[in-house]
Amino acid sequence: MPMIVNTAAYHFVSIADAEALSAQLLERARAGALRGTILVSAEGLNLFLAGSGEGIDSFYRQLHADPRFSAMRVKYSHSRMQPFARLKAKVKQEIIRFGREDAQPLEHARAPAVDPRTLQRWLRQGHDDAGKPVVMLDTRNEQEIAHGTFAGALTLPIVKFTDLPEALAPHRSALADATVVSFCTGGIRCEKAALWMRNDGMANVLQLDGGILGYFEAVGGEGYDGRCFVFDERVALDAQLQPLVDRDEATCAA
Repeated sequence: MPMIVNTAAYHFVSIADAEALSAQLLERARAGALRGTILVSAEGLNLFLAGSGEGIDSFYRQLHADPRFSAMRVKYSHSRMQPFARLKAKVKQEIIRFGREDAQPLEHARAPAVDPRTLQRWLRQGHDDAGKPVVMLDTRNEQEIAHGTFAGALTLPIVKFTDLPEALAPHRSALADATVVSFCTGGIRCEKAALWMRNDGMANVLQLDGGILGYFEAVGGEGYDGRCFVFDERVALDAQLQPLVDRDEATCAA
């Protein structure tokens, strides 16, 4: 039985025609029999789509042909089951809600990032290349963290992303002499979080390029305990990007 191709992608770029783009992408996804979520805002695009390899390839080939999204990175994984019940498209004020003027990607330079292989080396040696301790800062919520996180990471008791600034406040002084690496599932939240922290005076903050899923793709699960929660019926992925919950059609019919 052919496997379902699951994708996650986001890109911060100015979009003047959010309503029209949302409708266009919805029709393309329908034409490819895809399911999932399309989020569009003036600040960019955030996608969670799954379907056949042919449908996925066609959708992203057309999307990458648009100069605004030619550099958009797509993360792939596979499952026997379709993890989304339906297809929907929405226009939002932000493609991930944070509500901070000092974390607007279109108004500020992108925060510096660390790539997965460099982070793997830092975690192995116990410090960065300047000899500073590395603190992994989880920007996800408690539900996600319960399934897994980086070993020794600083986790915060938050329910939603907008809670992060207040929850981080008591820890800021203790982080002053470390290299702080913010991370999340696919990179979108830690990108905004790192931008906000640097603009708020924390010059020692980096973001993990590609998030946890990008780390799994590049180096596997070294330094990570457990699975990575995803917001669909797969529940969570292991370091080989295999779902915690997966069923073929026969199992679902039974």
